[in-house]
Amino acid sequence: MNELYATAIFLFVLFALLGGSIWIGLALMGVAWVGMELFTTRPAGDAMITTIWTGASSWTLTALPLFIWMGEILYRTRLSEDMFRGLAPWMRWLPGGLLHTNIAGCTIFAAVSGSSAATLTTVGKMSIPELRKRGYPEHMIIGTLAGAATLGLMIPPSLTLIVYGVTINESITKLFMAGIFPGLILASLFMLYIMAWHFFGKGPRPKPEPAMSLGRMFAESRFLIPVLALVSVVIGSMYLGYATATEAAAVGVLGALALAAAQGSLKWETFAASLMGATRTSAMIALILMGAFFLSLSMGFTGLPRALAGWIDSMHLSPLVLIISLTIFYVFLGMFLDGISSVVLTMAIVEPMIRQAGIDVIWFGIFIVVVVEMAQVTPPIGFNLFVLQGMTRHEISYIAKTAIPMVGLMLLMVVILVIWPDIATWLPENIRQVPGG
Repeated sequence: MNELYATAIFLFVLFALLGGSIWIGLALMGVAWVGMELFTTRPAGDAMITTIWTGASSWTLTALPLFIWMGEILYRTRLSEDMFRGLAPWMRWLPGGLLHTNIAGCTIFAAVSGSSAATLTTVGKMSIPELRKRGYPEHMIIGTLAGAATLGLMIPPSLTLIVYGVTINESITKLFMAGIFPGLILASLFMLYIMAWHFFGKGPRPKPEPAMSLGRMFAESRFLIPVLALVSVVIGSMYLGYATATEAAAVGVLGALALAAAQGSLKWETFAASLMGATRTSAMIALILMGAFFLSLSMGFTGLPRALAGWIDSMHLSPLVLIISLTIFYVFLGMFLDGISSVVLTMAIVEPMIRQAGIDVIWFGIFIVVVVEMAQVTPPIGFNLFVLQGMTRHEISYIAKTAIPMVGLMLLMVVILVIWPDIATWLPENIRQVPGG
């Protein structure tokens, strides 16, 4: 009964603060403060100061602003134009043609960004005008872009995986490695969807692209070399065990600055804008994490996570039923909260459940990213929908409708992960781990 009363208090205060348009990080701190005052004798102020400082000073967390800064630098270069020019010769011959540049472009940029919104904006800026000019259907341009941009949350360096790893105290490097194969498989599913539309979809098809010699195709591919080299260095240094996630992020920032300088895009205005953009995003995520750390402590004093984990255990749910239940829960939660907020808000309660059920926490990190990806393209708070609305001027309802097939493919990805969990766990179990990674 005490746990039920505590749950009701927590939920009431949380929704009251969120309904009052309070920032999510401050709302979490407010809920935690109320919990500490009502259910413990420990001074709430002292507990908040200690917990927030301990959590925010984590060395692992320093990878977050560095990866964000790397993406911000590249976002302000000519990367988008160069990427389309380098990808187009190789995508044009596939069934579905240049629509595949949406998928391939998002996959590549996701590996240097970590942000779904940055991936969507960068690739959309390059592909939407080009695909419209060539007569591709609007619903396919927008739908494939909305879905593929979510790969920014999966393919390392993923900001969501960093937040998840810090929250549950798990290796960021292992989580990054776990996201590689599922990310590539999900990208392949998106490309198969485009091929299926080409063969079975209704409506006209754009004219085939003009013929191009193999030599010209390779010549155009040189525009992809800088970004692919940066991806290889950042991801390869972690995979081979030469660098932790934080060290790889620092190398990525230096590489991004060098790439911008080589392109002639590194001006003082560009540098300052990228630094301020990274600072704003990092501060927002850090505030949410601080609130989550304090809320976890407060909930721990009430015994709520242990009680809920025990209740789930008493129901004797199989891991499969628990995963199905959590899928429905996170898809629903994602309709109202962004992905990072969903993760930090629930981990204090969900982590004991999955450990009790014997579910691998690395695998669960990839699972939760897939279901959070769905939240990016589902109304009413699907963030990618708002970004696309600003870029295309379409109604949110139209954009959401075009993304429905991509949400279905993400659900299929959840099924694939459940059937073949080694897709997510094999690579982390076979990497050379660097101390502190």
